[in-house]
Amino acid sequence: MTDRSNFLIRSGSLVLTVVWCLSGVIGAVHAAVPVIPPPPKIAAESYLLIDAASQEVLVAHNAHEQTPPASLTKIMTSYLVEQELEAGRLALDDDVLISVNAWQTGGSKMFIREGTRVAVSDLIKGVVIQSGNDASVALAELIGGSELAFADMMNQQAAILGMENSQFRNATGLPDANHYSSAWDIALLTISLIERFPEQYALYSQRSFKFNGIDQPNRNKLLWRDLTVDGVKTGYTNDAGYCLVASAVRQGMRLISVVMGTDSDAARMRESQKLLSYGFRYFETQSLYEANVTLKEQPIYYAEADSVSLGVTEDVTLTFPRGFYKDIKAELVVPKLLEAPLAQGESVGEIILRLNDEIIYQAPLVSLESVTEAGILSRTWDFITLFFSQSVEAD
Repeated sequence: MTDRSNFLIRSGSLVLTVVWCLSGVIGAVHAAVPVIPPPPKIAAESYLLIDAASQEVLVAHNAHEQTPPASLTKIMTSYLVEQELEAGRLALDDDVLISVNAWQTGGSKMFIREGTRVAVSDLIKGVVIQSGNDASVALAELIGGSELAFADMMNQQAAILGMENSQFRNATGLPDANHYSSAWDIALLTISLIERFPEQYALYSQRSFKFNGIDQPNRNKLLWRDLTVDGVKTGYTNDAGYCLVASAVRQGMRLISVVMGTDSDAARMRESQKLLSYGFRYFETQSLYEANVTLKEQPIYYAEADSVSLGVTEDVTLTFPRGFYKDIKAELVVPKLLEAPLAQGESVGEIILRLNDEIIYQAPLVSLESVTEAGILSRTWDFITLFFSQSVEAD
């Protein structure tokens, strides 16, 4: 890191505090305070606005409430399909024999025909772009053997992703009293889809797909209204109302909005756009530190090495009020005297980020390498050095 630093040693303390201002300037006496209006009023039963990189929640209402997800379910369906492709248990050019059950599934359709064979690649497009229930069931039967068995796989994956308020009973989102999710869970799923399967996610921005002579548009009309939107999925049933997961990228910042239980197609578009506009206007996201990159070289005693590299184990990405990056201050709190041995990954202090004296991030500061203990002569010399230096400080 190239930012200017100011080292402050608290008198009589065994803690070394390193204060950095991320702009390279130690903050002004009268720092500006972020002034942000309250979030817009959203006409939905539950909703959420979240930054995909930092997972900072910007706006939320009933975000953990269990509610029918309708065709937002198909995000999980396509997620499992992509997982099978990644594992090599499925190929895009595999032909799938369409069952009577898939063909007869009601609701939105891709218009596949019973007894015909359809490529996996086309079925995926039928699920993602056309929201085809028939395509969803066909893929569920292919992967799980039955739709019910596939639903069990969906629930297993939901548990892995931490979707604590979700339970799936089918691959389509058609009404079932025991089929539910939440705005938060759907956001978690969407973030994982975008990060893990970017090529699959690109399909969610495709505006139409033609199959069997029928050209159907993507139901997410934000793809036409806002060119920064590149997904994700609509849903509707009488019980669920009109739902929409939308994702947009502006200046490298990706926001995801989820609205569930609106009263019309126009409403879900309008309310989603209100959330996205609010988030992009008043917030920004920055990657501040990379995992396992040295933030500080700290002297170490009784060791074969003279110093040890300290850093964090996970990337530090934060979302904060737009225009206040220069006011974020980083503080590294570590013992003034570090002694060997140290294991790689061992916590030796903490990193604290503040904005206007409010802590916005806190995490352990760890040793990025193992440090072994020195031989007896080196340890004796360090002991003598420390003894006299502490005697001088005491005077």
